[in-house]
Amino acid sequence: MPKLDRHPLPVVVEHDTPMPMRDGTILRGSVHRPAEGGPFPALLVRTPYGEPTFRSVPVIPALQAGFAVVLQHCRGRGASDGEFRPWRDEGADGHDTVAWITSRPWSNGEVVMSGMSYLAGCALQAAATRPPGLKAVVAQMTPHDFHDGLKYHGGAFALGSALNWGALQAMLGLLHAMEAGEDAGPGFAALLPVLRDQAAAARTLPLRDVPGIPWWRDWTGHPERDAYWEELAETLRHDRIEVPVMHVAGWFDLFLAGTLENHRRLGGPLVIGPWTHLSPGASGAGRLDFGFGAQAATIRLEQRQLAFLKGEDTGPAVHLFVMGDDVWREEESWPLARAVETRYHLHADGLLSPAPPASGEPRTFAFDPRDPVPTTGGPLLLPDPTNVGPQDQRDVERRPDVLCYTTEELTADVEVTGPVTVTLRAATSGAGTDWTAKLVDVHPDGRAMSVVDGITRTSSSSGTYVIDLVATSQVFKAGHRIRVEISSSNFPRFDRNPGTGRPAAEAAESDLVVQHQRVFPDSFLTLPIVPRP
Repeated sequence: MPKLDRHPLPVVVEHDTPMPMRDGTILRGSVHRPAEGGPFPALLVRTPYGEPTFRSVPVIPALQAGFAVVLQHCRGRGASDGEFRPWRDEGADGHDTVAWITSRPWSNGEVVMSGMSYLAGCALQAAATRPPGLKAVVAQMTPHDFHDGLKYHGGAFALGSALNWGALQAMLGLLHAMEAGEDAGPGFAALLPVLRDQAAAARTLPLRDVPGIPWWRDWTGHPERDAYWEELAETLRHDRIEVPVMHVAGWFDLFLAGTLENHRRLGGPLVIGPWTHLSPGASGAGRLDFGFGAQAATIRLEQRQLAFLKGEDTGPAVHLFVMGDDVWREEESWPLARAVETRYHLHADGLLSPAPPASGEPRTFAFDPRDPVPTTGGPLLLPDPTNVGPQDQRDVERRPDVLCYTTEELTADVEVTGPVTVTLRAATSGAGTDWTAKLVDVHPDGRAMSVVDGITRTSSSSGTYVIDLVATSQVFKAGHRIRVEISSSNFPRFDRNPGTGRPAAEAAESDLVVQHQRVFPDSFLTLPIVPRP
């Protein structure tokens, strides 16, 4: 770990420093560097969210660790010129900024990058351009792809997060235009209904007609991975990233799958805590508190990140928080080699059991897209910050369009650590439909706390479908029960499937049809069971 001098440092700060890009656009940011000594390596953080984002950057610890710190506004944001186009310019602009830093007289020619979410994506996109001087990246809670896992999950549009983030970025763009002396009035007028009531905006039909968000029709109009997404994917080529990367994830983060995939492709240390996207490093998520030890400070995460960026990290290859036991544990790799994939079968009578069902008729329900299952907890980025992470599912489970399959009361602890899937043999009366699954920890007092969930969209009327629930590390304690919920919607986390075969973004009210669903008893949940000591 870097040894940090806790005494105040004399620091030089340069605000609104111009940094020219290759096309002549001027980006701006602040430069913080020790007033004495040098030259220094630099920590670069780039953001599209404006000055408040920089308050979470550990500027003082980074200075004490020997870095200069450069905080830059992305193109078209904050004090920077140009037009903000989500993800399109971050690789080239990051490359040019690294080159600008290494040309400064206070620079020793070495740059590292760090960030969370979009900021981490900026770092990885810059790394994919291989700028001379870039030495390492810390990427926290960020997707691996712009189509899969960001805007679409299992083929369904990630409506809630896209709407929330899109509205925020549209508003920031209008504020940037106002500061430049442009007339932003018409833009605000179009966006205001979305800002005022996102729940109502999510029910807009056709969905492609949500107003005020410049990129909305692009996102909703390309449900398949076509040339639009492939062009963006060229800016995040993992095979071009050569610098070491440290990955930080949250069990209840909407980009858990992306962070795990980044780790799989790039290697490097991996840290996973029981955190949500908006509370990284906290002790609790949703309706559960995992104790003081769950905090990032307990494992000195900030200090470890700085040590990694300096090339001095000696921490474990994988450091994960095991919920239920509520402890941190060091591992050699992810997924865990000792985890045993174990099937829990969905019986016709609602039992969830390792024993295969002998026979049985399918269970049925009707899905009405006019009355979808409401999103209750999960890896979310919605306007309501309390509706996230583990939440009690009992109200959801009372609905007739939610099937529950539950184990007998556990006589011993069952640890589930690793990827989780549901393999569903099912049929629908619609021209296509969605299938959702949710893993639930049922407590002795009756609480049914969500753990992970997933969705898959199909254009077929029947078949076998694999629903990816991503991953977890959850100990189902003795006296608890394991449950899986099956349905066809999770709204507004995902958009609604009209059931007519028409693209969901184009569906009008008249296109929404009731879908009669059948789930056959040879379906199963696959859990990675870790043998207990």
